[in-house]
Amino acid sequence: MTILRRWLRRPIILAADNNGPWGGGGDDSAGPRNPWSVPPGGRRASGKPTALDEFLKKTRVGGGGGGGGGGRPQLPLGASARTLWLIGVGLLVAVWLLLTSFHQIGPQQRGVVTYFGKYSGMLEPGIRVTLPAPIVNVTKVDVEQVRTDEFPQDGGETVLTGDQNIIDLAYTVRWRVSDPRNYVFEIKDPQETVRATAESAMRAVLATTRMNDAIGAGRGLIEARVTQTMQQILDSYQTGVRVQGVSIKQASPPAALVDDFNAVTAAQQEAVGNLNNARSYSQQVIARAQGEASAFDQVYAQYRLAPEVTRRRMYYETMEAVLAKTDKTIVETPGVTPYLPLDRAKKLVEPTQGASTAPAAPAQGGQR
Repeated sequence: MTILRRWLRRPIILAADNNGPWGGGGDDSAGPRNPWSVPPGGRRASGKPTALDEFLKKTRVGGGGGGGGGGRPQLPLGASARTLWLIGVGLLVAVWLLLTSFHQIGPQQRGVVTYFGKYSGMLEPGIRVTLPAPIVNVTKVDVEQVRTDEFPQDGGETVLTGDQNIIDLAYTVRWRVSDPRNYVFEIKDPQETVRATAESAMRAVLATTRMNDAIGAGRGLIEARVTQTMQQILDSYQTGVRVQGVSIKQASPPAALVDDFNAVTAAQQEAVGNLNNARSYSQQVIARAQGEASAFDQVYAQYRLAPEVTRRRMYYETMEAVLAKTDKTIVETPGVTPYLPLDRAKKLVEPTQGASTAPAAPAQGGQR
């Protein structure tokens, strides 16, 4: 009971003590002194805030005093959040206008302008200004670049010719943009459209071409026909594409038949060579005959002027031509020759050995 009474009296004692848990006033005899109070006989705290108080005041919301939890820091230099937000928004607007309103069009480019997605006009080379996006959009198109597509892209491409033969084909197509407006609006994928058109045109042309022409001298005609066919198809779709040309890089028979085709090609070349030789020989024979006929005409003209003299001259020339190729002995003195050593007479050397066609020398013995 005594202990219970002591506990019931304890709150009354604490309430009556105005000095708090650290004792009262400045009297040390009443208990321990408050460490935050001014020491006895010392100076009193002034009303001017310290540097620590100023720092804590700046870090609290609105600079208010509460001894409790802290708040968010204040903005420096007295600038309000509204002003900074306006500055940030202004910078973003300036960047947006700079990037979407000013357009640099190169010398080889054209700018296709759309107003809310609808075609509005064309921008020429230079620095141009339009309304910002998304109100106005500008699509730059290179109209000078010549684009090249290789066929096939992967593996070999076999094509059926008009005479039911198969060849391995490789070629290139060169094209550029001729109408930027149609190029942007009329076709979804220009490159794939050009590739599909090229393959279709090449197969259509080779379907009417013989194999010998496709792998031989007919390539130039095939390239011209494919170029014309491609351009007609692309123009019908209004693609704004101009085909610069088609070049066949390879047109050969399948690999399994290469040796047979090489043999056929060699035989064809040999036939062409023999035909050329025959034509050359025929031209030589004709030229020789024409020369002989011209000489006969000249002789006949002389014969008509002097028949007797011409007959004698022709006789002498004929005998000279006949006797020049035979061994002979000429005796000019009339009478009988008692001794004529024919075995010692000089023989005529054959013309093929380079000797002269003159008559043989007279026989020994002083007679000819």
